[in-house]
Amino acid sequence: MIRLETPLKEEDIRKLKAGDTVSLSGIVYTARDAAHKRICQAIDQDQPTPFDIEGQAIYYVGPSPTKPGEIIGSAGPTTSYRMDDLTLPLLEKGLRIMIGKGKRNQVVIDGMKKYGAVYLVAIGGAGAYLSNRIKSSEVIAYDDLGAEAVRKIRVEDMMLTVCIDSKGNNLYDNIKAID
Repeated sequence: MIRLETPLKEEDIRKLKAGDTVSLSGIVYTARDAAHKRICQAIDQDQPTPFDIEGQAIYYVGPSPTKPGEIIGSAGPTTSYRMDDLTLPLLEKGLRIMIGKGKRNQVVIDGMKKYGAVYLVAIGGAGAYLSNRIKSSEVIAYDDLGAEAVRKIRVEDMMLTVCIDSKGNNLYDNIKAID
């Protein structure tokens, strides 16, 4: 198991290999497609983004409503391909980790190789477990998006798997090769 803490440096990301198990701690930002659209608009218009993207991790999640006494609701990963058309501008700004579930397109994979990023997968259907790894949560942008607002979360030992590394090695391709 490899322990990572945000923010991340490109050289640390480039050491990761598809199939590695990662324990991630530190600040992670949440964003889904509606928030990605707004972040990309800010980048296109040379406006400030909700957070400095360089060295950061984004978790594709829209948590369920928070129950009284809880930090966050169930926080399972969203299908990542929904962000594929909106990912390259963030990679260009230094995004290092994307967390979600499912496949990514070739444009995203090529961007990961060029800019030094990885795609980590979380277990789909394990939202309650994953929410226990989240130790704080605060909406920092786009509150009008509800569950899709950008949150700054602090995670401790969030267990993830490197699905696509910065060289383009892809666990989904490896699985197909075994069949």
